[in-house]
Amino acid sequence: MNERAPSRQIASSILVGLTCLSGFLLMFLHSPGLGWPLLLITLILTLTWPHPIRRDLTLVILALGFVSIAPISTGTDIRHMLIMGLLVTLAIVIPYLISSRIYHDNIFQLPLHKGRSWRRAEIGYIIFTAVIGYLVLPFYMSSTGSYHNWTVEPNVRSLLLLFIGTNALGIWDEVFFIATLLAVFRRHLPFVWANIAQATLWVSFLYELGFRGWGPIPVFIFALLQGEIFRRTKSIDYIIAIHLTLDFMLYLALVHAYFPSWLPIFIIQ
Repeated sequence: MNERAPSRQIASSILVGLTCLSGFLLMFLHSPGLGWPLLLITLILTLTWPHPIRRDLTLVILALGFVSIAPISTGTDIRHMLIMGLLVTLAIVIPYLISSRIYHDNIFQLPLHKGRSWRRAEIGYIIFTAVIGYLVLPFYMSSTGSYHNWTVEPNVRSLLLLFIGTNALGIWDEVFFIATLLAVFRRHLPFVWANIAQATLWVSFLYELGFRGWGPIPVFIFALLQGEIFRRTKSIDYIIAIHLTLDFMLYLALVHAYFPSWLPIFIIQ
């Protein structure tokens, strides 16, 4: 058994690497002609490997398939939001149901603080996140023009849908990339590599969503930090709180980018 362990970890690393490369091709490079065949090859290779790698990574590939066919964009058209929302939700729900109802496995969990109050350092980190978002996001939007990837119109409906969309997607990010993908990857890889794998797919997704220019760099760092914080706190509500704090700053920065006179609150633009 011990002699087979290294070979299994090597196989896991290769299969996870191929999965990440498939997602990168599909979402970051917008190359379905390469991404879909590679994802299919990865699925075939995964199905030939013994349990539990076969079982776990198949769920990841299935989830990635749902995300890859979703019309990923920041549009606030109701029909688009519903279709995209349905598909990305299925990317979480279907693997969860298969794992819990068929495999009777508890790999996908949403652990909470369970009544424990947040420590001062944890509250301080949320404040730190807000300050970094306040300083960086307006500059990022203006220096790259990435705010054009979002639709912001001067009416209550548009502003409300933008707010709902950014927050809903922020919650989904944490549940999908941290509670789902990272949960699978860390079962078969050392945490550092599992965290890098989920961060790679997270960056690919947000790049397609609209974070262009030099945006993938801070997104990658943020994704790594979220994975590490989750490992330490084991609290999905805490990392969601961090993410929604940053998303609130993103929302303000987007409104400011389109209508600077509305929110003259940023010192760096």
